[in-house]
Amino acid sequence: MKSKAEIVKNWLPRYTGTPLENFGEYILLTNFSNYVQDFAKKFDVKIFGKNKPMQTATANNITIVNFGMGSAMAATVMDLLSAIKPKAILFLGKCGGLKKKIKVGDIILPIAAIRGEGTSNDYLPVEVPALPSFRLQQAISYTVKKYELSYWTGTIYTTNRRVWEHDQEFKKYLRKIRAAGIDMETATIFLVGFTNGIPRGALLMVSDNPMVPEGVKTAKSDKRINQLFAKKHLAIGIDSLLELINTGESVKHLRY
Repeated sequence: MKSKAEIVKNWLPRYTGTPLENFGEYILLTNFSNYVQDFAKKFDVKIFGKNKPMQTATANNITIVNFGMGSAMAATVMDLLSAIKPKAILFLGKCGGLKKKIKVGDIILPIAAIRGEGTSNDYLPVEVPALPSFRLQQAISYTVKKYELSYWTGTIYTTNRRVWEHDQEFKKYLRKIRAAGIDMETATIFLVGFTNGIPRGALLMVSDNPMVPEGVKTAKSDKRINQLFAKKHLAIGIDSLLELINTGESVKHLRY
């Protein structure tokens, strides 16, 4: 295999256990197996790739993919999904809220992401911003409002560091850049999606408030957050893509 196209068409089924023809044209990305399980249960469909690095389920032209954690895996899945040329990819992730007014369970609709992870530097120069596709974020906003919920907008800082909550100097830096939240994937998904010509967006659920010791995520708090908010988070993601499918509108308003 010489070309990228050849490689990703071979590797996407290898990583997911899912034939190319089984993928929908619209993709939900997640880091969590329970999202795939809930999706499969909702639509009574099979989960593929249980013994693979990534798991999938497909219904109504939407495929959900659990790709794992971190920017390296985020870049990998965005490269692999270029094999099927999806019409839109929506990332349903969790993030830490960096401002006092942003509470656990709140929703953040990112308008941009800061490339603190480094992985995206292998794709484009650091000056290139990591941005979502406007029309997809617009569809998410519309769906959130249908659920009679409000959301925050702002930038997400994406880092490769998973354990930083003890680092006071890093916290000072996060306050200085005024990001709304922090995660390990959003900037990579936006930037690699742009590189591959894939319309992409994100809807992030605030899972903790890591700027204060009592707000750092624990096993107990994470379980509670999943019980309270995960199903609605997934439902908004599904309905956002169904909104695009049902209207027949293209998300791809830029030429690549």
